[in-house]
Amino acid sequence: MVDKEKEAARAGRDSEPAGSGAANPHELERTLQSDLTTMEKMVRHIHDLTVKVAQDMEKARIAEYTELLFKPWKLIWVNILAGTARGVGIAIGFTFFAATILYILQGLGALNLPIIGDYIADIVRIVQRQLEGKTY
Repeated sequence: MVDKEKEAARAGRDSEPAGSGAANPHELERTLQSDLTTMEKMVRHIHDLTVKVAQDMEKARIAEYTELLFKPWKLIWVNILAGTARGVGIAIGFTFFAATILYILQGLGALNLPIIGDYIADIVRIVQRQLEGKTY
């Protein structure tokens, strides 16, 4: 709607005879008012974008990250703790995974499947001997 008003104002100015030099004060005021309204909308939009960027930066905790970069010993300590936690998590996860696979293999071995049963039984025996600390 603002664009239509601008075009109408421009059309009115273009239709005036050249050299008259006197512009209609109402048209000029209306044009200035529409330009001012457009500028206010643009400034409001820029303000909203700036606030959104500031909120996103606050959510990303960039200030805390940059503070951590200036304290190398704290950064090292945090990474040691994170690595230890990751290692313990992997060990626990692999233990559960291996125990589940071993349980499934024992179940399949008990079914006495023709070829697969002997192979699985050998694997289970090897794993059990390894757990007991004996070598085969």
